[in-house]
Amino acid sequence: MDRNTDNEVLHTAIGWLDDGAAVTLITVVRTWGSSPRRPGALMAIQAEGRVVGSVSGGCVEDDLVQRVLRGDFEDPRPQQIEYGISTGTTRRVGLPCGGRLALVVETLHNATQLRTVLAHMTARERIVRRVCLQTGATQLQPPSDDDDALRLDGDHLYKAFGPAWRMLIIGAGELARRVAQLALMLDYAVTLCDPRPEYVNGWEVEGTVQVSTAPETFLPAFAPDPQTVVLALAHAPQLEDAALAAALQTKAFYIGALGSQKNQQARLQRLQRMGLSPQQRARLHGPVGLDIGSRTPAEIAIAITAALIAARNTAAQTLPQTARQHG
Repeated sequence: MDRNTDNEVLHTAIGWLDDGAAVTLITVVRTWGSSPRRPGALMAIQAEGRVVGSVSGGCVEDDLVQRVLRGDFEDPRPQQIEYGISTGTTRRVGLPCGGRLALVVETLHNATQLRTVLAHMTARERIVRRVCLQTGATQLQPPSDDDDALRLDGDHLYKAFGPAWRMLIIGAGELARRVAQLALMLDYAVTLCDPRPEYVNGWEVEGTVQVSTAPETFLPAFAPDPQTVVLALAHAPQLEDAALAAALQTKAFYIGALGSQKNQQARLQRLQRMGLSPQQRARLHGPVGLDIGSRTPAEIAIAITAALIAARNTAAQTLPQTARQHG
């Protein structure tokens, strides 16, 4: 199962609800300044104070737990609360970053709707959960083409739940292993594709899927979408070129390949001979990763994942203001 942050929060909250415990679900709906979590971030608190997810990176979670234990959120109607709106509040809950965030807090007693949301996420389908802030009534609805990740519209909160970020790594090896380990921590569902038994033996990166099909054969079935990253890390043209050519004709968010500048130019020439247009070839990031002087596999993996973080954050900045809600 894909276990991105939303998935983890929902999965855990469902377990608590199935055990008979009430759950407080908290959603970040707006941020100002140096708030570390984006609008849409989730946190769930079990009735006895157990926590999954976060809304501030640690600044206000303890205060929210204490408020749950005191019963501050037992009203069936959602509450809208803010942190960091005054110097006193900032000192009380420990917001040294000077940020400010607005939250919507709901108390849940039934897991049925969350289970439906989780099922859609597992099937890589988007679904929108609408919350009436006046009554607490909730409804699931299909997304429209222009649905933002999160929207606060008058008396309603809309949060879209969608497919987890995915990563397809072509080529096993020490670098691929390090990239996979970091990617798992960054909410990617990671698939390794390498038909070479001498490379994949001993892969053993827990939480990843391993495929021994030829990459160019597997890639159409994998169906890269706008939340998919494809990385060719084998440094082996015979294994990677056909798969990269196929990936560059999909809607994959990011496609990168390992190698020097000289290798990248040779790769682009091969892709040109395979019929790829200049626009398609321009989508290939190579040499993949930020230029931070990396030399060891661990350092190169950090450079690669840092480039992905930068690309994702840059893409997030292009979302409409209603989605980002940054003041």
